[in-house]
Amino acid sequence: MLHKVVQVRIYPTKSQQVQLARTFGCSRWWWNYALNKSIETYEKTGKGLGRSALNALLPALKKAEETSWLADCYSQVLQATTLNLTAAYKNFFAKRAGFPKFKSKHGKQSIQYPQNVKIVDGNVQLPGNIGIVKAKIHRPIEGKIKTVTVSKTPSGKYFASILTEIEGQKPTTASGKIYGIDLGIKHFAVVTDGEKVSKYDNPKHLAKHEKNLKRKQQKLARKQKGSNSRNKYRKIVAKVYERVSNSRQDFLHKLSYKLVSDSQAVIVENLHVKGMVRNHSLTKAISDCGWGIFTNFLAYKLEHCGSKLVEIDRWFPSSKLCSNCFYQVGEMPLDVREWTCPHCGTHHDRDGNAAINIRAEGMRMLKTDGSAVSAVGGEVRPKLGLLSKLRHSPMSTEAPSACAVG
Repeated sequence: MLHKVVQVRIYPTKSQQVQLARTFGCSRWWWNYALNKSIETYEKTGKGLGRSALNALLPALKKAEETSWLADCYSQVLQATTLNLTAAYKNFFAKRAGFPKFKSKHGKQSIQYPQNVKIVDGNVQLPGNIGIVKAKIHRPIEGKIKTVTVSKTPSGKYFASILTEIEGQKPTTASGKIYGIDLGIKHFAVVTDGEKVSKYDNPKHLAKHEKNLKRKQQKLARKQKGSNSRNKYRKIVAKVYERVSNSRQDFLHKLSYKLVSDSQAVIVENLHVKGMVRNHSLTKAISDCGWGIFTNFLAYKLEHCGSKLVEIDRWFPSSKLCSNCFYQVGEMPLDVREWTCPHCGTHHDRDGNAAINIRAEGMRMLKTDGSAVSAVGGEVRPKLGLLSKLRHSPMSTEAPSACAVG
């Protein structure tokens, strides 16, 4: 089975917006209540509450006078919230994510419908009291609809992310290029396919809007808390952030699609971004790059197309290693952008040399993993050895897969 996500813009009426706001509120309250209950139970007994135990609390809450408004919420939305919370706990204990956080009404709002959503005359029909919501469906919805996540951004826009299941086998890629990528700040990505090295400049999306954002944030700070004027201006600031986010994602989607479209494998470094942003002089620049988002985009697009994403160890000395004779230098500060190998005399561009080394190490990992892929300069054949960690992240719900992008 293949899974595909398409995100579409929806335009609910005023009455539908009110109904959605109530549903958002119920889902958010239940998440916070269930999370707090799980924490309290764990502190008392040393054990958490499972999905069934949490759902068993809902009937009593719906009958209680103080929380009787929960009965007006579509029941499957609350059950989907429980499922998402228990999944968040599992991810935390498996060290795939941080501890679940309490939700705020000021951030992005979202709810999930696990079934009974239909596409009617190019619009989205939601269960409960909401009904048919006007939508702008920009591509065909293929396969069986599994879940639909409705969200509202801080700027006031509504979206529906439609997850579908399509019958068929996942494609496999036996030929194509193998790319090695060195991610950086000056150049967002330095890419090599074994024959040439290409550099993609960092667009610096946040820096382009920084003055405008600072000015609007200062105006927002002067507004009286709780006033209508402040609430209206909060949306103005949110729109600037949204513009930055959209331009960043557009760049990352286009670059990742370009690399995925003709590749059988892409090799990157497993960067420890949380540790890197502790360098206060580079925090803003690193956060603006979106390396983690880019890696996730590569992962789900490659997986959908039957290709592989390989992440090499973050401690691999890609910059310090001569790609010609494999001599490793001792120290190399960040301000050294070019260097000459003291052993063979080869002059290196720091980032280009790192990309070549990353590609070579990734190909070695593919060999020990048992993958047969053809590469420039010869065949990468399966050999016995330790299994490598090949990353295949879940599909992102932010945009359709690379193979579907036209």
